[in-house]
Amino acid sequence: MFEIILFLILTIYVVFILQLILGFNKVKSFERTNEEPITTFSIIVPFRNEEKNLPKLLKSISKLNYPKELFEIIMVDDFSKDNSERVYIKWRMENGLIETTLLENLRLSNSPKKDAISRAVPIIKHEWIITTDADCIVNKNWLLTLDNYIQKNNTKMIVGAVVYQTKNNWFHHFQQLDLLSLQGTTIGSFGNRNPFMCNGANFAYTKKFFHELGGFGGINDTASGDDVMLLQKALKTNFEKVHYLKNTEIIVKTRPENDLLKLFMQRVRWASKTTSYKNTYAKVLAVVVLLMNLSLVGSVGFVLCGCLKYRVLLTVFCFKYLVDYCLLFQSNQYERKGKFIMPLASSLIYPLFSSLVGIYSLFGNFTWKGRKFSK
Repeated sequence: MFEIILFLILTIYVVFILQLILGFNKVKSFERTNEEPITTFSIIVPFRNEEKNLPKLLKSISKLNYPKELFEIIMVDDFSKDNSERVYIKWRMENGLIETTLLENLRLSNSPKKDAISRAVPIIKHEWIITTDADCIVNKNWLLTLDNYIQKNNTKMIVGAVVYQTKNNWFHHFQQLDLLSLQGTTIGSFGNRNPFMCNGANFAYTKKFFHELGGFGGINDTASGDDVMLLQKALKTNFEKVHYLKNTEIIVKTRPENDLLKLFMQRVRWASKTTSYKNTYAKVLAVVVLLMNLSLVGSVGFVLCGCLKYRVLLTVFCFKYLVDYCLLFQSNQYERKGKFIMPLASSLIYPLFSSLVGIYSLFGNFTWKGRKFSK
């Protein structure tokens, strides 16, 4: 009986992943041309205790290949306890030609990041809002490519890719594979015209559209979700105006975690948004992925107690590994363009890690940036 259930879950999982693989190729790459920049941008960066990461982000912003009069930076300090503000002020003094504003966050909800963005929106001067994180690095042609796309497409919201800037160690590569799977899912779902996911580290929308959506109204009861939940509001309001921009020059780089507990809490924070999804497809996919990983973990126990043949487990694992590899390979070719090897160790550990994250996110609390958040 368990074998039948196991193969049924596998079949459904493979169908979903194959759909994402096919959808990935339906999203066409955008080629930038030499148009004169005209779009104005307001870059919003919420931060908390980021003195080590802010210099790299600010340095990358100072190197943007875009007219300085066409963009501004709004930094929102979420009650940092380190020297983040001093780092920013030093950079501002050295880069006087870039218009910047520093605000202190105003906590009005259970979501510090949504509060920070809402705090910044009333004072921004430009047409387009872009959100990114303090631990990121942006490409010098980030704004130039966005502007070029906006000039050629009738859009109100744009989703871009995020990738880790890793060191050569297994723990970082494990996180890279995890993020690549999320990015592959994002692109594949857009290609299948059933998008539901994005990353707030590379997310753009017009100020007018943000107000049309009512901002974060109705979705600020959860600690996270300034990206995914706003995206789903936008899709429900005006599906055709939400686009995925597939171009390597807008990919934002971020840093992986160096601590297992912090990684676990980060993934729990991400997973906690799933129960708030309004998209049925997204909910079903999340359940299927969780069941697939749980069934693999459970199968190990069944094999050890002699209730399941190891060949059955090996067959199921190999099929899952194969379809996962195809999706990850596509994502890696687009985002990293490098040699890709999917470590067997990561594939063996991931089902257990994913299962623990999924189950814990349904019931447990999580800590982030020194704060504790309830489910």
